[in-house]
Amino acid sequence: MLRLAAMRIAILGSGGVGGYFGGRLAASGTDVTFIARGAHFAALQEQGLRIESPLGNVSMPVTATNDTAAIGPVDVVFFSVKLYDSDSAIQALPPLLGPRTVVVPFQNGVESVEKLATAIDAHHVAGGTTYIVAGIAEPGVIRHTALGRLIFGPTTESQRPQLADLLSACRQADIDATLSENIGVDTWTKFVALAALSGMTSVTRRPIGTLRSDPGLWQMTAAAIAETVAVARAKGVRVPDGIENEIATAIDGFPPESKSSMLGDLENGRRLELPWLSGAVVRLGRELGVEAPVHHFITTVLAPYANGSS
Repeated sequence: MLRLAAMRIAILGSGGVGGYFGGRLAASGTDVTFIARGAHFAALQEQGLRIESPLGNVSMPVTATNDTAAIGPVDVVFFSVKLYDSDSAIQALPPLLGPRTVVVPFQNGVESVEKLATAIDAHHVAGGTTYIVAGIAEPGVIRHTALGRLIFGPTTESQRPQLADLLSACRQADIDATLSENIGVDTWTKFVALAALSGMTSVTRRPIGTLRSDPGLWQMTAAAIAETVAVARAKGVRVPDGIENEIATAIDGFPPESKSSMLGDLENGRRLELPWLSGAVVRLGRELGVEAPVHHFITTVLAPYANGSS
């Protein structure tokens, strides 16, 4: 198998996003190390990684560790932990950073670049977002059910060569990847849909098909989308005209049983990314003078579950 020896990637957060894309990259020959913890880490070490996907299943041994000091500097770090784990994950970054290392946050929300840039040298921090429905089905197993797209882009021109190499690695792995010319807009474009869908599927405890088929619930979902568009534009982010219709069309193509990752977390008693999703729409809207009543409702109703119930 051809191996892209020049590109070393560390996956900091090896769940649905990091596990899936890291696994596809590793299977194609890229040098990938997975950083994980607990039972998932043990399974990766002992049994390897299995990806179950409509695009084809993959099962392989992988390199996994729970200590970034054992890896050393890499070319690219996928920063793909849950938002509530960002602070602890940032503490694990320094051993991975060389002079040209690029850290790409593939997280939900729109504040990751700013957070990372205040913690490490900003020249290391690029932007990124992803469209995928995937999660840990059991330790060592990633179940991918829909989508599978990566978007990343530089925040400074010095990052472009590393990101171009990442794009080449993604193409070799048959990953749908884009090297963005305006990653800020792309991140907000994804956030507009995500904030609404994560919130509405979670408050209803129902998959996307229910929101799509119920007129009242779809009206609320559309209102939540419009609120986030208003916040983005008030912030000066030029999300595309007609984005609401584009999102509605995209949602029509989702499998009806698709669930947001936040609904999965809610169902399993785990912490929620609520403060960085609907909570962020409310908070940023308040700062910018934009009302967000649907997201305020979502945030209020889900608040008792934000820290998990198990």
